Amino acid sequence: MIREPVHSANNDSTQRICIGIIVGAHGVRGLVKVKSFTATPKDLGAYGPLTDLSGSQVFDLEIAGRVKGAILCRIEGVNDRSAVDALKGQRLYIDRNALPCPDHEEEFYHSDLLGLPVFFPDGTKVGTVGALYDFGAGDVLEIRGDTGGAAMIPFTRKTVPTVDIASGRVVVNPVPGLLEAPVAQATDSRDHPPRGKKKPPIRDHESVIRTDEWPEEDWH
Repeated sequence: MIREPVHSANNDSTQRICIGIIVGAHGVRGLVKVKSFTATPKDLGAYGPLTDLSGSQVFDLEIAGRVKGAILCRIEGVNDRSAVDALKGQRLYIDRNALPCPDHEEEFYHSDLLGLPVFFPDGTKVGTVGALYDFGAGDVLEIRGDTGGAAMIPFTRKTVPTVDIASGRVVVNPVPGLLEAPVAQATDSRDHPPRGKKKPPIRDHESVIRTDEWPEEDWH
């Protein structure tokens, strides 16, 4: 299963999910360090050859070991450190259809949430799920308004009590100062002073979330 958040790409009717990224070389003989986004890191090699985002470049991985924070792999055709360095930062993708179905009813992939309508508990339409981010303090859910605008709330059980993939809906609780009404385009930027420079959102990785494992505490 995939555990980190998510960038998916549709290309020629195929949705691809990022399940790892090449982070560097290990030694001088072509061993590759890969950060795996699978729940069990060594499962990175369990889905067969991986590809780049377009699907045109194929990477045939063989798991060779493990170091802190990464899996060691051999990639066919990559035989020395300079070849590995040329691939540093390369994201590794798998077709969405090749991923296993979640094991539990309350388990889902982040990509399954994108585009779902979002409601308050009283049935009021809030917007739709636009993205999930990870700024380092826990997952954050972005909700986009039907007429523009966006709001971000912590993705915890308290703020997002219901994710119903089968029915295609997400229920959120109002969050003072963050989400108190349906999301709408701001009419006057002076009413929304800047909060400082944002970190770039991390959209690239797929995630599996167990709702019974969501944190109870608020995100800060």
